[in-house]
Amino acid sequence: MTAVARPDVVEQIGHTPLIELRSFSTKNVKLYAKLEWHNPFGSVKDRAAYWMIKHAERKGILKRDKSIIIEPSSGNTGIALAGIAAALGYKVEIVIPEKVSEETKNILRDLGATLHETSDDLCPRVGAGTDQSIALAKAISKPRPDIYYMPNQYDNDTNFLSHYESTGPEIWKQTNGTITHFLTGCGTGGTITGTATFLKEKNKNVRAIAIQAQKNHLLQGLRNFEESAIPELFKRRLGVVDEWMTATNKDSFEAVRQLVEKETMLVGPSSGSVMASMLKVAHNLDHGIIVGIFADDGRKFGSLYIRENVLTKQEYDSALKSAKYLSKLAYSWTAGYFS
Repeated sequence: MTAVARPDVVEQIGHTPLIELRSFSTKNVKLYAKLEWHNPFGSVKDRAAYWMIKHAERKGILKRDKSIIIEPSSGNTGIALAGIAAALGYKVEIVIPEKVSEETKNILRDLGATLHETSDDLCPRVGAGTDQSIALAKAISKPRPDIYYMPNQYDNDTNFLSHYESTGPEIWKQTNGTITHFLTGCGTGGTITGTATFLKEKNKNVRAIAIQAQKNHLLQGLRNFEESAIPELFKRRLGVVDEWMTATNKDSFEAVRQLVEKETMLVGPSSGSVMASMLKVAHNLDHGIIVGIFADDGRKFGSLYIRENVLTKQEYDSALKSAKYLSKLAYSWTAGYFS
């Protein structure tokens, strides 16, 4: 059964909650999580996907009931595009690495997307035999520009604008302009560059900290920029980043477990990476307001967490049942996948 989202679902993108992580905050250093899984299709990528689709419609590139959207994705962008496109009347094809979790693939199929799987790593990488996702998407779409539209999140400035125009202003307002440090995991670079550019225009002293994954990682949605080229979108605004941190599988998964135990919060691996990095930043501060992007929740990653001994099946099932802050809207368009 294919899920069908109402057209007005796109009006619910953005305005996600900012939650203090009280178990980790101190009197003088406060840690906050921007819960992006409260977007209607469950992640921070809803913002970029919607902005890119609307931009293409305004330029006349996308025509409803005719155009097919195709995009390489490690999961969240694909889910966002599939859900939003279905609501607006487009077909979607996603080129996805085979190592992506089965939960993610099932959600994509439930949303009506056609999947093309590659034998790539969790994110498209540069080099012979490793840049398969991007290359395959281009190979399929290039001969038929009359039908196919590839948003290309890795080079599309609308990705940057989605965060400059929404995520940044939301965080500034939610912290009453008191934010001192902004952290997010990096894939395309849209979230870090768009959000940080806005925040620095408001206060040049806000520090923007970009988080990459370790080499050969299991952190879906992040990239390692030693084994993977920095996307063109990111290259154009690298100067906005004040500091780089590298998240390991071990630290990220430990942070996932800590959030379950101390905050009753079930998060995705990239959110664990951000949490682990926030704790390191906080350790070296006397005063500060730290905000991290929690890109998605843990509902797509049960098989990964059980396989990697992050949580036992019993622990995961218990965490899923008791978790605070899960969105009832996100994934409600799928065929009862989480019911």
